[in-house]
Order: sequence, then structure tokens, then C-alpha cells
Amino acid sequence: MPELLVISGKGGTGKTSLTAAFAHLAREAVLCDLDVDAPDLHILLAPEIETREDFISGHEAVIDPAACTGCGQCAERCRFGAVVAEGAGCRIDPLKCEGCKVCVHFCPAGAIAFPARRCGEWYRSRTRFGPLVHARLLPGAENSGRLVALLREKARELARSAGYRLILADGAPGIGCPVISSLSGVDAAVVVTEPTPSGIHDLERVIGLCRHFRVPAGVIVNKADLAPENTASLKSWGAANGIACLGELGYDDRFTAAMIRRQAVTECGDDGPAAELRRIWDRIQEWITRQARAA
Repeated sequence: MPELLVISGKGGTGKTSLTAAFAHLAREAVLCDLDVDAPDLHILLAPEIETREDFISGHEAVIDPAACTGCGQCAERCRFGAVVAEGAGCRIDPLKCEGCKVCVHFCPAGAIAFPARRCGEWYRSRTRFGPLVHARLLPGAENSGRLVALLREKARELARSAGYRLILADGAPGIGCPVISSLSGVDAAVVVTEPTPSGIHDLERVIGLCRHFRVPAGVIVNKADLAPENTASLKSWGAANGIACLGELGYDDRFTAAMIRRQAVTECGDDGPAAELRRIWDRIQEWITRQARAA
């Protein structure tokens, strides 16, 4: 049951469009959207939510106005400016509270509670391509790395119980906490990039992260025909650094048309980018098999 992660060094490279196409081609896979800060795979897959659970992580302070004496010690000690004067007392701004518990500890009246924080929701859904595990953080909520770890755990449980042969995950762009949580322990990563200066720079950073976690990484160059010289430089850099080039895709309006219809581009015909994506998916499967044998 290999776990394949699709990531990108920067946003806007077409990562989610490609993940949706691979989900369509894979068929027998548990799908997972690990970009919990800005999820969008559900836009293309139109999931039907089967189960919904709260994501509880950390704590936040809450002042009881009836017990608050308005002494102001909490405001003096809060380094984050989360305590706001209100009437004769104070209240906590939840968007600024970091859950450090200093105000709770020093409140002489014992007026501050410290309940667990609801940071978002996670879902198990049904799509036309298979089951999808996904989530949504509340505005301003943190701990995206922990939520990513939870989603991966639930995806593995679902794959084992239902006998699925692959976990296909759409990761977040960049090299931050959710990407680190997504990468650790996966079998392989497909990095989608584009032939621009920022695309090349951020590709190098995310490949470095893959190497740190000893995750085999292959590259897909999207919109490769818009800057052929940069595409050649990308491929040369990859070859020199032992990074497999899994394929190239040219710029094509059919990707946009598919997104408008909330479809994967491979659902919209058998020619053009759909045909090339089928060839790329075949290469990815062969590549994953070679990586598994080497391991």
C-alpha cells in the first residue's frame, strides 16, 4: 500500500489539477487533501461527506465576566495583546490568544478558564474516484501539521480496512510545517513545478526537504512550453542531482475548462493533456514499483 504525495515548491503550479487527474486514473486509491490551510481538491471532486469530526488541538483562555475583578494583571502579562478591556473587566480575543496559559496562572480571582480549542473539522467523504479524507481549519487556527498527521493516519486506516492499494495525497505548496508533516514517512513524492525563476528556486528547496526525509522525488514540469530554456535547465539540474523527470505538460486551456466544470482534465477527452497525463501516470506507477524494490 504505497503512499504517494503530490507537492510543489510554490503555489499555482497545477498540483491539484494533476492530483485530480491521477485520482481519476488510479481509481483504486484512498485520496487525501493535506493542504489543510487552503484545501481545494474538493472543488474538483465534489465529495459527499459521510462522517464529520471536530479537530481539537491546544487550548485558549476564556474570561468569566462575572468573576473578573478588572485588575488588569492578565493584560499586563499577555505578550500577544490578546486581553481586551471591556466595561469593568476584560475579555480574550481568540484570534490573538496563543494558549500560553500565563493569564490563567496569574489571575488572582481565578476567573480565567482554559478549555480545549476547536481548530477545525476533518471529513471522510465519498467521491466518484474513491474515498477522500480531507479537512478545514477555522480562520486563524494553527496546528496544521498535527491535522495533516491526523488525516494521514485516518487515510491509512481506511486503506487497510477497505483493501485499497494506494494512498494518493495532495500536499500543500512550499516547505512549511504542513509539508514537513506530509512528507515524513511517505513512499514517494511527485513535485510539480513550472519553468520560471521562482519555480526553479522553490523546486530546489522542496527537493532538499525530500532528501532530508529520504523520500524519493520525481518532477513534473507543467507549462513546459512557455519557457523552453528554463525547462531544459530544470531537466539538466534534475539529471545532475539524480531526480527523475516523470514528464512535461504544455500550457493548455483545457485545464481551465475542466476546472470550470469541476472535473479532472482526464475526464474531458483522450487527447492533448489527458493523453500525456495517462503516459505520465504509467511512468509514476513504474517509478513507484522500482522505488519499492530498491527499498
